[in-house]
Amino acid sequence: MKYSKPPLTFEKQADLLIQRGLGVQNRQDLIEKLRVVNYYRLSAYWIPFRQTDETLRPGTTLDLVWNRYTFDRQLRLLVMDAVERVEVAFRTRMAELHASKHGAFGYLDRATFSPNTNILSVAKFHAKRFLRNILPCALANRKGLMDSHDEFVLRLRKIASESKEEFVRHFFSRYSSEANLPVWMAVEIMTLGNVLSMFQRLPREDKKTLAGVFGVISPVMESWLLTLNYVRNICAHHSRLWNRTLAIRPFIPHKKHGSEWHVPVAVANDKIFGVLTILMFLLKRIAPQSRWADRLKDLMARYPDIPLAEMGFPANWKDCPIWIKEP
Repeated sequence: MKYSKPPLTFEKQADLLIQRGLGVQNRQDLIEKLRVVNYYRLSAYWIPFRQTDETLRPGTTLDLVWNRYTFDRQLRLLVMDAVERVEVAFRTRMAELHASKHGAFGYLDRATFSPNTNILSVAKFHAKRFLRNILPCALANRKGLMDSHDEFVLRLRKIASESKEEFVRHFFSRYSSEANLPVWMAVEIMTLGNVLSMFQRLPREDKKTLAGVFGVISPVMESWLLTLNYVRNICAHHSRLWNRTLAIRPFIPHKKHGSEWHVPVAVANDKIFGVLTILMFLLKRIAPQSRWADRLKDLMARYPDIPLAEMGFPANWKDCPIWIKEP
């Protein structure tokens, strides 16, 4: 079937929405919003109210749709803030661990990494969940996750050569015989995907040590990095996050490794609540004085009409030990 719909002006887009039942007090206000937020971006927030004939349920208003859009935008900013803190802390600890054992340029030597590095390492932890939730997306990004050690090093070298960071330029200017950065500099120009790739290459004991710093076992840490990379990309592309069903779902620690994930509240992994809880868990370890949780609660208080259940929040979520503020 060939696409034949004609383009619509902002005015016609507004009229179409009004015709389909969107409650609007001021047509011009709707037009102005459509001028700055693409029709199809905004549609993600009225689709839950759409009926089978494409009309909107009675009571669906522009204010309702716009509130969900602005809530989601502010939620993404909060999530990005937390992911940044986690990513920076993880880079730092990984660089320190590797450098302390192998020196500034030890990461160039494949012998300092596991010879059996690949994305299937977490399959041993929980094969069924891995195959359903992680393998499809990991395979889609297999170039970054399963490349050879030489390709990994070459990729970092290319990133360094193209970097505009002052510390990179200064290093190569002063040490002109060097083709690579020391590991503690290299991690600072890595993407989160690069960080994940390096973590996956570490020997088992190093993975265990590094994950332990963050309070979990290594397969859980690896799955969390995969999910955080996925969520970070959603935020970076300004896509809908608040009620999304996650395509890459993080492992939830087993009861024997962390009862706080199960009692008195069972933390699910298919919605953003699971990710928010992971971020809260990690922030307690890397930034215990952070007010991130308070900012999140303030955001939800400013938007009381947001259905938290659609984000995966259980009714008694505040009873979860991870969300209880420590004295």
